[in-house]
Amino acid sequence: MTRALVIGSGGREHALAWKLAQSPEVDDVVAAPGNVGIAEIGECLAVRPDDPRAVADLAERVAADLVVVGPEDPCVAGVVDAVEARGRLAFGPRAGAARLEGSKAWMKEVLAAAGVPTARHRTFTADQVDLALEHLDTLQDTWVIKPDGLTAGKGVVVTDSLAIARATVRDYLSGASCGPAGTTCVIEEGMVGPELSLFALCDGTDASFVGCVQDHKRVGDGDTGPNTGGMGAYTPVPFATDELVDEVMVKIVRPTLEELVRRDADYRGVLFCGLMLTPEGPKVLEYNVRFGDPECQALVRRLDSDLFVHLLECATGSIRTRVRLRDDAAVALWLAADGYPAAPRTGDHITGLERARALHDVEVFVAGAAGGDGGDRGMVTAGGRVLCVTATGPDLRSAVDTAYRAAGEIHFDGMHYRHDIAAQGLP
Repeated sequence: MTRALVIGSGGREHALAWKLAQSPEVDDVVAAPGNVGIAEIGECLAVRPDDPRAVADLAERVAADLVVVGPEDPCVAGVVDAVEARGRLAFGPRAGAARLEGSKAWMKEVLAAAGVPTARHRTFTADQVDLALEHLDTLQDTWVIKPDGLTAGKGVVVTDSLAIARATVRDYLSGASCGPAGTTCVIEEGMVGPELSLFALCDGTDASFVGCVQDHKRVGDGDTGPNTGGMGAYTPVPFATDELVDEVMVKIVRPTLEELVRRDADYRGVLFCGLMLTPEGPKVLEYNVRFGDPECQALVRRLDSDLFVHLLECATGSIRTRVRLRDDAAVALWLAADGYPAAPRTGDHITGLERARALHDVEVFVAGAAGGDGGDRGMVTAGGRVLCVTATGPDLRSAVDTAYRAAGEIHFDGMHYRHDIAAQGLP
């Protein structure tokens, strides 16, 4: 019996478990800690996903053939290292390579050494507040301030106000805003151009292109309001041409992998390249060391090849199978709780989930919900991003219309979502 153990509890992990369960190579999917949606697919076991020893113990106990790490925190904490030390296979980068997301300052060092294009930047520590504020005065138009450590995708501040930039730097470096994650921060020049997320599977020395997705980070329509973990995504992206993909793989992805090998931190897992398509060409905004959320949900809806085989080949250090995506389009739309992202309310009853799932070409992945049996009965909100509605269609317009029709079937008090997901990709 072949068993996959999925680590994490969000909508991304639900999507991974859903796709892994479709593989003819997989007999059983287990999750830790999982959620009420994943429980419809396989057993969910209580474990702290960022506790390396606990995850490694669980992998042994359930005889996992492949441990699939969903979020970034476990990778940064060394979960993959611990699992591999027990002689088991894990998909995801080891702690040394996971610093690409765990430390934005270190990531910038890697980019510079590899000659990979990115924004001009400087790094400042808690004892350099005055220097950081002076540096802000040398920039103009747009200021970008990033805490060095992990902040669940919500720590980056992009502003055209010098006053806000100065206040943000003080808050970060003092620890008042992001705690220890912000007491070192990176200040970047603003870049201009459309954003694009490119995903590549990596086996340590080689990389295979998966797909491109465009995410929507801000909470409100028209990219207004605060940054979130992501409110929606779509794929394919019309301006992500074959020529652009080839350029990114040659000038960005492969040089990064080569530099990581030189640092004895070979990268096995999925590399999430956050790009800005500037007039000078594509530049790296950030690297993430996991599938995006909700980018993953959109991508797996188009995946026509075997996810388990792809992840296993990465884990064993030998990519051989080409990723195949269907020609259709996919959209992922997050339904968020009242007060998200600042202070999401929990405990609101969810209805209509089964009606939405009954629609053709729709899957709904669960994240911030609890109770019930995976359907409507007894399910309540339990987090900020509650349900991820995904839809596919022969073209992007069809997928968008289906996703919003499905969202209209679901209700909970205070539910909100963006109404312009994929608008940039529509004619």
